[in-house]
Amino acid sequence: MANDFGFIGIGAMGYGMAMNIRKEIPSSSTLFITDVFRPSCEKFKAEFSSYGSIEIFDSAREVAERALTIISIVPSANNVRQVYLDNQHGIIAAKSNPDRLMLECSTIDVETARDVGETFMKANAGLYIDTPVSGGVPGALAGTLSFLVGRAKTADNSSDPLSKRLITVISAMATPEKIFYCGGLGAGLAAKISNNYLCGTILLATAEAMNIGIRSGVDKHVLYEVIKNSTGQSFMCDHVNPVPGVVPHAPSSRDYQGGFKAQMMVKDMTLGVDAAKVTGVRSTLGPAALEVYKEAATDPRCIDRDVSVIYRFLDGPE
Repeated sequence: MANDFGFIGIGAMGYGMAMNIRKEIPSSSTLFITDVFRPSCEKFKAEFSSYGSIEIFDSAREVAERALTIISIVPSANNVRQVYLDNQHGIIAAKSNPDRLMLECSTIDVETARDVGETFMKANAGLYIDTPVSGGVPGALAGTLSFLVGRAKTADNSSDPLSKRLITVISAMATPEKIFYCGGLGAGLAAKISNNYLCGTILLATAEAMNIGIRSGVDKHVLYEVIKNSTGQSFMCDHVNPVPGVVPHAPSSRDYQGGFKAQMMVKDMTLGVDAAKVTGVRSTLGPAALEVYKEAATDPRCIDRDVSVIYRFLDGPE
């Protein structure tokens, strides 16, 4: 059990993350997996069993009873509560083990993470750490994700057994220089939510700015080069540019296929706006952007396309 691992959530992100776990852990170790959509687990097992044993179970409790290190990534805070706190099928229902290490990678609210983590701490049932990730499906598959860890960095991570376990499992899925220790429980999520708030507002501003410039007669390629080399430059403009044909590797240049679905930005912006309320921050851009994303999320032109399709929603020239 000590050398075995569990993975909960074999979805778009989890598939690649679990793949890298299976590839990096010893072939003698077993990877126990579960997902609400069992065919994903069956496909995963068929594809990666050559690297070592993979066993499928129907509940998080069954996984926790067999693995000392568990990684999870699921869609919502409610799903996280079900995975961890359900008295019948959740991890909390498994036999208590103070050595259990749980890395929760979902993007959810800070309050839920703290509630779950404190519940496990009081029950002496293991250490729960919020470890949200950034880098999307390509990063998950390549093992180059950023990890935002809700834990303070110790003076010497190599000598502390728990920290050593933590860094070992994260390193199977992340680029070492992109592992960030953000503080205490919930701090990883606070950092992720803050970053996503910026992504959403900057992308919308980029779409509007490109729309203004192009409609004013500036060639889209020239406009991009101006912004790229001026004070408006940003990661979103350089890699997720919403105007088709401007940045070849951007989703907009393949009819907004792939990437981060437009509907999901509603969740991320809501988390940011809600966090502002909880922390007493006056939020002005976020609420306005959220309303635009909500409209786009129900537009047939935008549904299931990359969120940069917000440019199309704004009727930008393509």
